[in-house]
Amino acid sequence: MAGINLKSISISLLEKHLSGESLNYRQIITIFLPILVDQAFVTCVTLINTAMISSSGVAAVSAVNMVDSLNFLLVNVFIAVSTGGTVVVAQYKGSGNDPMVSKAAAGSVSSVFLLALGISLLIIVFHMPTLGFLFSGAQADVFDSAKIYIVGSAASYCGIAIEEAVCGALRGIGETRSSLALSLIMNVSYVLFNFVFINFLHFGVLGMAISVNVSRYLGAACALIYLLKFNESLHVKVKDMFKVSLSLLHKIFFVGLPFAAEQMFFSSGKLLTQTFVVSLGTYAMATNAITNSIANLFIIPANALSLTVITVVGQCMGRRDIKDARKFIRSFLFLGSAAFVVMSMIIMPLLHPLVSLFNPPERIVPDIFQILFINTFAQILLWSIAFVTPSALRAAGDSKFTSIVSMLSMWLCRVVLGYVLGIVLHFGIIGVWLAMDIEWSVRGGIFLLRFRGKKWYQHHLID
Repeated sequence: MAGINLKSISISLLEKHLSGESLNYRQIITIFLPILVDQAFVTCVTLINTAMISSSGVAAVSAVNMVDSLNFLLVNVFIAVSTGGTVVVAQYKGSGNDPMVSKAAAGSVSSVFLLALGISLLIIVFHMPTLGFLFSGAQADVFDSAKIYIVGSAASYCGIAIEEAVCGALRGIGETRSSLALSLIMNVSYVLFNFVFINFLHFGVLGMAISVNVSRYLGAACALIYLLKFNESLHVKVKDMFKVSLSLLHKIFFVGLPFAAEQMFFSSGKLLTQTFVVSLGTYAMATNAITNSIANLFIIPANALSLTVITVVGQCMGRRDIKDARKFIRSFLFLGSAAFVVMSMIIMPLLHPLVSLFNPPERIVPDIFQILFINTFAQILLWSIAFVTPSALRAAGDSKFTSIVSMLSMWLCRVVLGYVLGIVLHFGIIGVWLAMDIEWSVRGGIFLLRFRGKKWYQHHLID
């Protein structure tokens, strides 16, 4: 009897907070669960790969983490533009305009690929000046490994761009199981190839560069084959990718470009703070790399909610159902904070074995623990309002405001405070992380104020 009552209470709560005229809780859960699995796997892959490369020494870990700061910036530009495609696809899906859904998906793939191709060529040609400008303070062995990894990473950009664009379009129509399958293909192969090239053949950083290329282009090939041959919802044809209208591209870039600019400013701010970390020495760089890998585990469910809310709010706005959009955003914010509480209860007791996976020098272990404890508390209170809210606003077409706020908060809060706390006041790596937590509170507060108003839903992205 108690079990029946608990089930009925749970369904009642789901109906109340996650059901409306646009979507019901069953549809939202169907969208969310594959994204959750995808985020969990991607994060675990990053953790496993960092642990594997750690067997090649502290210099290898530092080099990979250093270059991945740049990779994070550039790959997120591709993801940002593909998010523009997701929003446009979702809004056309919500409005019931199926022909435009197909055209929007094709336009997203084409535009993201061309953007990735241009950036890839620039990085390969100018990799030495790029490394010299960003990481001139790195030790010689770290710099040598970074040269190999940056060229290898840049060569893989077109592969991940195509895969992300296709998956973004699929998420826009709520077909998250297919996007999960494509993501698993790319990431499982990445782990397997890394195991072969790093642990078995002992290629070190070169092995990781080979693995990332093979896995990303395998994922891109599978994504295109599925999109063109097997998908029954989008109906994209090869010729669609060469006949994209300017008005459609304008819609995709209206959302995608401000978000891309935000990601560039955001990630370049992270790159600048990374130079603070480089100046603190190799041990600080290793501390930062290991802490990042573990901290990302806490974010898995909240990140999935942040991606899910784009589809949910996008489809609500396609119907111009503001009431549903507001309701769902409030529910997602609460769920995001609750998810961090649950993840903290799961992960905190496992910190010792998790840290030991990376074989860290004994002297950096206390710093890793201290940063993780502080950051976990901040995540529970601040992460959802700082990241779920702008995803929801962006899905409604409010991309310029969210991007401007994110860029300003990053540079005026995180970068400046990171330098002051980490370098001037000698808090070191802990100060850099504290600055990040403070920046979350600033941007989150601004986004909440925007959400309470009316301007965020007054954009008309589609006809």
